[in-house]
Amino acid sequence: MNSIYDVRKLLMKFGTIIYIGDRLADLELMVEEITELYQVKVITKEQYISAKLLLSEEINKLK
Repeated sequence: MNSIYDVRKLLMKFGTIIYIGDRLADLELMVEEITELYQVKVITKEQYISAKLLLSEEINKLK
């Protein structure tokens, strides 16, 4: 994964579309969804780590 768009595409594979209108809230909700997908073992550890890193970097930029 190289971008937030890639994370969104991953979430869309599982029927999750996130758009609240607030960029920070969207990113935080994506973190929760990615974590949940990893916990139920539908995404790999590599996908989880990559997505989590991208989201964390983007959240830090916004804060």
